[in-house]
Amino acid sequence: MTPTASPHADGAVRVRGVIKTFGVGDAKTVALKGIDFSAAEGELHLVVGPSGCGKTTLLSVVAGTLDWDEGDVSVFGTRLDGMGKGAVTRFRRSNIGFIFQQFNLIPTLTLVENVSVPLLLNGAGRRTAEEKAAQLLKQVGLEGRGNKRPTQLSGGQQQRVAIARALVHEPRLLICDEPTSALDSATGHQIMDILSGVARAPGRCVIIVTHDPRTHRYADRITEMEDGRVTRVLDGAALGEFVSMTH
Repeated sequence: MTPTASPHADGAVRVRGVIKTFGVGDAKTVALKGIDFSAAEGELHLVVGPSGCGKTTLLSVVAGTLDWDEGDVSVFGTRLDGMGKGAVTRFRRSNIGFIFQQFNLIPTLTLVENVSVPLLLNGAGRRTAEEKAAQLLKQVGLEGRGNKRPTQLSGGQQQRVAIARALVHEPRLLICDEPTSALDSATGHQIMDILSGVARAPGRCVIIVTHDPRTHRYADRITEMEDGRVTRVLDGAALGEFVSMTH
């Protein structure tokens, strides 16, 4: 599918002047130093930089899982700053999905049950949730395996389950933290193919924090961070040159 908006429409995520500090006094650390960041509908956007530069902190702010000190944050036109915690939680459950490096599947649940969790949290009935979960497992290539447990799968298959779980409630924004770093090259590319397809579905956006250079060629834009600041944003010819250098 083609994007529903220009890669520069910045209609999905807008962060302006965000400051985030941890600790107080001599232990105070400024993790985000007036960050400006944008991501568009129809875009797969990578956030890269050294460990400790603020990448995950930025995504936690965008997801509303971490409070910040100053600045404005909006996701698909909804301002998160100023919203109460309950309202932010409800917005997140309906509009944002998460994929993590360590999969975070519940080992005692079947695959269908794992994928059903976001729908159950949103109030869906168990039968409805499990039917939808089975459909998502089929979409990620795991049809007929819904009754298996996570420990019966390879790492790549577990990540596919995690993707299905992240998508089952049809979120508009998908946030991924190092989704390929624990996977071999072939499996990592398969996961990125899936995420690239998700990004180009109507009304969707995918943001990935990564240290994995194998992911660079899938990006529509790349934001580089260092020491709590955005140092540059790459697209077009500059993005092509960057991908050639890092591959």
